[in-house]
Amino acid sequence: MLDRIEVRLRHTNGKLLYFYIDIYDNSLSRKWLAAFNDLLDKGLHLEKNYCFFGFPDCERNLDYLVGEINRTIAGINGSNIDYMIRDHFTVQNILEQPEIKYGTESNKHFVANHEKFNQLHLYFEETQGVSGAMSEHYNKADAETRWYIRQLNLLCHETECLILSLGQKAKEWVRPSNVMCWLNAPRFILDEEDYELFGIDTIARHHGGVYVGVNKAVGKHHWEVFLDEGSDSRIDELTTTTLKPQTEAAGDFDIEWGQDVMGKPFMNEQLADFRKWLVTNGFDPADPYLTIGHPKIGQVDLKYSFDTDDFQGVLDKLSMHLDVYSIKTSKAYQKYDYTWRDSRALQVPLL
Repeated sequence: MLDRIEVRLRHTNGKLLYFYIDIYDNSLSRKWLAAFNDLLDKGLHLEKNYCFFGFPDCERNLDYLVGEINRTIAGINGSNIDYMIRDHFTVQNILEQPEIKYGTESNKHFVANHEKFNQLHLYFEETQGVSGAMSEHYNKADAETRWYIRQLNLLCHETECLILSLGQKAKEWVRPSNVMCWLNAPRFILDEEDYELFGIDTIARHHGGVYVGVNKAVGKHHWEVFLDEGSDSRIDELTTTTLKPQTEAAGDFDIEWGQDVMGKPFMNEQLADFRKWLVTNGFDPADPYLTIGHPKIGQVDLKYSFDTDDFQGVLDKLSMHLDVYSIKTSKAYQKYDYTWRDSRALQVPLL
């Protein structure tokens, strides 16, 4: 173990909940921990508006998120970047009935309308561009418009994750997670040893698992495209235009709070179809440089932190404390005494 990290979450009444992350000792973890300590020392801004995903009873509900998507579109349409989005989102048009495929009947009430979200993501790709080659729209945008452009991507993923949880018929299969991202976090280059931590077997994350954040500049990874576009899709027919492997990472990280699904029949069937899809589209499923999956760098000590490792018991405690108040490692400490409602005012000057 490289380190034990203390995270304090805050209830709306001010009470704090502590949990602890044990960081593994491997090549990627060592680089990640150095980058993480650095961003804590520098006091970089934690994006609290993009932090708690898939918690069914959170304040950032579907009505709120749909309203934010439309406000974001209006902000871009009213800017000077010469890009017009003629689209409108409602709770009704972002949902659809599930396709019955994995299993004899669907275990979901509804699913995300992926065509709608793929189009939303395409707006983001076209307005931002890619790392090292930002679009003309982005280059001419002022700080507020750049913030709106960023929200296209963040709101797209946050809303899809919330739908994934809300649509479950069985409460125990909701998919909550933490996505911990810092604005302007410095990146480091992955080396050959780091790629060994990727692979199809790492797609299904563990309850309490801690993973290096996905940092692909712009675009979806192969698994996302497979899920969104379907097993019959072809790369050259994608709605979303950028499909990039990961070559860099930062001090960002994710925590999986959902139950383990690896080994479940539906997951085995889905992964088998994914392997076939990769081959059909000209990819080698065993190629680690595709950076498929989630490289694990640590694990939350569930029993020590929550007095239980039961999924529902942990979720009940977390759901009352959806605000990161502070983070401490053995070498660095930072307090985040603001809430997600302050995000726009705090983030625009940083862009």
